[in-house]
Amino acid sequence: MKFRNTMRLCSILLAASLVSAGSLPVRAQEKDHAVSSGQLRKDVQKAAETRQANEAAVREMFATDKARETLKSAGVDYQKVDQAISQVSDEDLARMADRSRDVQKDFAAGRLGDRDLIIILLVAVALILIIVAVR
Repeated sequence: MKFRNTMRLCSILLAASLVSAGSLPVRAQEKDHAVSSGQLRKDVQKAAETRQANEAAVREMFATDKARETLKSAGVDYQKVDQAISQVSDEDLARMADRSRDVQKDFAAGRLGDRDLIIILLVAVALILIIVAVR
């Protein structure tokens, strides 16, 4: 009889320890982490928006009539350049977008001539194609 009571007590203790051990991972998940999932989501969304804005800035520069004429005279297909832009790393794209914005401002202000714009466009195309080819 004592053996049965001991076995029953051991079974109850074992069941209780298993139940409490199973609830530990649930409690660990409830704790706040260093960065919340909401903050991670916001950061990813912000990075995506920044990339889209940078791609738009570079594409805008290449979409002008002067740029298309320059690409055509250099024998470069605009579609290839457009596809290559989406394959450039975020860092390179950010640098190109900054330069594109500066070039557009300078050209609009009259500080750059057509010849300067053509040279800048050809260098940018070469840079994009080289970066993509290296990857």
